[in-house]
Amino acid sequence: MLFLVSVTPALAEEVSLHGFAQGNYAGRITGEELPGPEGGDFLLGEERFQIKLSGASEGSRFFLKSDFFRDAVFRKTETDLREAYLDYGGGFFDLRLGRQIITWGVGDLLFINDIFPKDYAAFFSGRPLEYLKIGSDAAKVDLFSNVVSAELVVIPFFQSDTLPAPERFFLFDPFPGLPRTAEEPRAEFENTELALRLYRSLFGFDTAVYAYKGFFRTSGMRPDSPLAPSRVNLFFPRLAVYGASGQGNALGGVTGLEAAYYDSLDDRSGRDPSIPNSMAKYLAGYQRQLLSDLTAGIQYYGEYLLDHGSYRETLPAGFPAQDRLRQLLTLRLTQFFRYQTLRLSLFAFYSPTDEDYYFIPEVRYSFTDALWGAVGANVFGGSKKTAPFGQLDKNDNVYVTTRYEF
Repeated sequence: MLFLVSVTPALAEEVSLHGFAQGNYAGRITGEELPGPEGGDFLLGEERFQIKLSGASEGSRFFLKSDFFRDAVFRKTETDLREAYLDYGGGFFDLRLGRQIITWGVGDLLFINDIFPKDYAAFFSGRPLEYLKIGSDAAKVDLFSNVVSAELVVIPFFQSDTLPAPERFFLFDPFPGLPRTAEEPRAEFENTELALRLYRSLFGFDTAVYAYKGFFRTSGMRPDSPLAPSRVNLFFPRLAVYGASGQGNALGGVTGLEAAYYDSLDDRSGRDPSIPNSMAKYLAGYQRQLLSDLTAGIQYYGEYLLDHGSYRETLPAGFPAQDRLRQLLTLRLTQFFRYQTLRLSLFAFYSPTDEDYYFIPEVRYSFTDALWGAVGANVFGGSKKTAPFGQLDKNDNVYVTTRYEF
């Protein structure tokens, strides 16, 4: 793939080069510190340089996006090839081959049919939102017709979600201090992930149905001994997802609905506590403009765990139990000032079932067309220290980002 990208610019009729230089820093404000050199006050200390190179010629196009960065917390300098792909098509089909970021579904920071990898460590530590998504090494084919269009994604190389690391975040750990062995799906034909989306406009709504066969992107944890564990194996159970979504103008705003059935292929009986049970996920969202330059969006999200009785019967003593029904509410407020150069925003998660919350207030100002800066915070809390956001309570942080784009 890199070879193709390196030679294609010489053949392209139109070539463009863009990118940015960025500083991004986040400090924990709870006064808590983890042991080890990475566990101090700073969650993030980064200088990052990105180039975006693209070109097109005779129905084909290439795109390359790569980051070079210095991580001062982990004291390392690395490169990150975020995207590199070739496009070819015209008429009734498009083909994209290479590393690419794919986004499906209608949720706002809630993902049901978007089963592609994500970086939650970046999200919780104040990196810009674009770093929440991770590129997949995949082939994507789009087929267009007047009746229904289709998008088929083939992913031969598994990529897990990136979760907060215990060296940098306070987290709940059911097996504290035990060594771990991670076992990802091997790069074999039988482990190739397949995802299909069929979509069309229906009664003014953008509608889609989805199907996916692959793996959970968050690992299960299985100790070597249930009574006296000395090691924990991290593994990724098989998963199939079947879902649908619709989004369109209604009730004076934009309304979205989405749902999916998660089929836990390796534990359909729900009796293995190390593997997530099958479940139904659903959401309803609504957003509208309230005043000039002020918009608001709300969402309701639910997860209904199947075979909950079997799950409770086999859960080891002392482990926190997941509720049969998990509910989550979100609110997004965005206000612009000064000819839209100044943006005030708030995104809030609140779960009445987990009794926890996560707030993200942010102020962003564009000094020029090329230079902007942002100051924000990640505020976690809750009464349950094992809940998704409650466990992050000690990681409240303030972040600062400045970026110069060219």
